Amino acid sequence: MTAITHHTPDALMAAYVAGSLEAPFALVIAAHISMCLECRASYEAHQAIGGSVLEASPSSDLSGDLRTDTLALLDAPVKSRTYHRGNGVYPAPVMEALKGQPPRWKSLGMGVRQCILTAGDEGSTRLLYIPPGQEVPDHSHNGLELTLVLQGSFSDSTGRFGAGDLEIADNDLEHTPKADEGAPCICLAATDAPLRFAAFLPRLLQPFFRI
Repeated sequence: MTAITHHTPDALMAAYVAGSLEAPFALVIAAHISMCLECRASYEAHQAIGGSVLEASPSSDLSGDLRTDTLALLDAPVKSRTYHRGNGVYPAPVMEALKGQPPRWKSLGMGVRQCILTAGDEGSTRLLYIPPGQEVPDHSHNGLELTLVLQGSFSDSTGRFGAGDLEIADNDLEHTPKADEGAPCICLAATDAPLRFAAFLPRLLQPFFRI
């Protein structure tokens, strides 16, 4: 893997550590942290700061019912669950979303494929497979889009993004990402609103592809 040069900004990291980041974006940040030593250190630093703030905060007494309910949880049976490790280019958070199974790709045309991992009111996350040299149709954004490269690389008007790099796009950015030559580009992308495609055909197909 080449050196990672595009990292998680502090504001997003702080929201992730605080648990206030929407689930689709949290999945992307978790995957990025698992791939990037620099952002893993930033994550641990934010956790330490949060712990210090909690320790310095004034304490308050628990109500009787809350205390009883909390202590009762100690005797509650622990539900076992299976945790999935990273597999190939897919880090552990992605394998968790895939429930340990390989991606179920669906064609978007021109060799581009997607696998939707989550979709709901908060937004969606998906895996994208883009053949070398293939462009994603020109588009802008109605909200925020986070794109993490898992394999290969792509380039657009803002630069080149290789494995482990995180691109952050908002409604100020219009771009035409293009997969670089070499290995197919596989990305994990999260959005909180539909994309705005410039061309008619992508707009026509957009409801069917749920992008």
